[in-house]
Amino acid sequence: MKIKILIPIYNDWRSLFELLKNIDREIKDINEEISVLIVNDGSNEEKENESIEFKNIKSVKIIHMKENKGHARCNGAGLKYIFEKEDFDYVIPMDGDGEDRPEEIKLLIEKSKDYPEKVITANRIKRSEGLLFKLCYEAHKLITLIFTGQSIKFGNFTLLPKSIVEKMINEKATWNSFSGSLCKVSKDRKSISSIRGYRYYGPSKMSFTNLIQHSLSIISVFKFNWLVRSIIFLLVYCYFISNFISIITLIPVVAIIVLNGMIFTLSARENLEEYKNSLSNISNIDTIKE
Repeated sequence: MKIKILIPIYNDWRSLFELLKNIDREIKDINEEISVLIVNDGSNEEKENESIEFKNIKSVKIIHMKENKGHARCNGAGLKYIFEKEDFDYVIPMDGDGEDRPEEIKLLIEKSKDYPEKVITANRIKRSEGLLFKLCYEAHKLITLIFTGQSIKFGNFTLLPKSIVEKMINEKATWNSFSGSLCKVSKDRKSISSIRGYRYYGPSKMSFTNLIQHSLSIISVFKFNWLVRSIIFLLVYCYFISNFISIITLIPVVAIIVLNGMIFTLSARENLEEYKNSLSNISNIDTIKE
C-alpha cells in the first residue's frame, strides 16, 4: 500500500523539519510505503538547509508555488499533483506545524484496513487552545450543523482513498474549503478520535478572524442549504417579534442578511477552471529524498 502525506507550508520551515523527523520516527513499525509531498505556498522566507537522514519515509518532495494561494488551494493543488503525477493508494493531508499529531498517522492507517474504501477522518475530541477559543469553535460547529445540516468535527487531517481524491479534484468547492468539499463528495465516512497537538514553534496561527473565515468557507459549500434555512429562521423570528420590533430585535435579521452576502461572496472563490490549471502555478520541484 502506497501512502502520500500531503503538507502545505508557508514560511514555517523549522516546524516542518521537526514534523518530518517525528513522522519518520512514528512510522517505523508501519509496513507500508510512505512518502511526503510538501506544497510551499509561495513562502517569502528561505528554506533552512537542514540535513535529515530519513530511515522510514521513502521519499520527500517539495513543490513550490509561484505565488501564495492560501491553505485550501495548496491542499487542492497538492491533491491534483499527487493524482496526476504519483503512484498512490491513499493520501493523508496534514498541517505542518505539529497541531496534527504524527503519532495518529498509524491510527488512520489501521482504521483504513477495516474500511479500505472509506474516508477516515481525525475527529477532534480535545483541543489545545484557550477556553474562549474552544467556546467559539463549538459555536461554529453548532451554527454549521443548524444552518447546513452538516456535522463537521475534522479539519485537513484525514485519510483519503484514491477514488475520493479523484472526486475531490473534480469538485470546485475543494478550492475553497477542504473539509466542506469532503463532506460534499463523501457522505459515508469513518473516524478516529484525535487530540489537537501543540505547535512546535511559535503561537497558533488559528486566530478568531481565521476561525470566522474558516467557518464561512465551510458554510459557503452548502450555501443553498444555508439560504433556505436562514430564510426559515428569519420568518419564524420575525413572526415572534412582530409586536415589539426595535433596533435591538433587528440585530439578528441584519446579521443573517450580512452573513448571506459574505457567504455567497466566498462561494465565488470556487473556480473549477482555475483549479484545473493549478499545476501551472508550480515554479519548480525540490527532491529532499528520492
